[in-house]
Amino acid sequence: MAQRLLLRRFLASVVSRKPSRGWWPPPTSRALQTPGGLTVTPNPARTIYTTRISLTTFNIQDGPDFQDRVVNSETPVVVDFHAQWCGPCKILGPRLEKMVAKQHGKVVMAKVDIDDHTDLAIEYEVSAVPTVLAMKNGDVVDKFVGIKDEDQLEAFLKKLIG
Repeated sequence: MAQRLLLRRFLASVVSRKPSRGWWPPPTSRALQTPGGLTVTPNPARTIYTTRISLTTFNIQDGPDFQDRVVNSETPVVVDFHAQWCGPCKILGPRLEKMVAKQHGKVVMAKVDIDDHTDLAIEYEVSAVPTVLAMKNGDVVDKFVGIKDEDQLEAFLKKLIG
């Protein structure tokens, strides 16, 4: 509790303090101005980069989310039905994400945890995991159960894309 109070006081004093001349580097075009009058220059060594995988892969939150992002999608969707306790799922998941990312947005991947979304698993007749569905225009066009190697996954995706 005392540490939290000390940290709060320290942060309040830093934000309210005006920097003295010569202490901060001159503002550049990349500098940010804070409400307290501080100028912050981003450190290139601490830049955070995102990957293409995060743009093409998403977790399904609930039934309406599945309907919106998968069934109503104009882009073909690979649906990975998996479980946290499933060993083969832990192998296939990253492999499938990597292969989907290589397609550069021609296909996206939805991940469905069967323990959280049993209704979707039942609706799409998932009896074992991992089960992967290929969906286009809301219809299941292909399906496989179990682990596949990268060549088989590439063929599966090419067939979906057309």
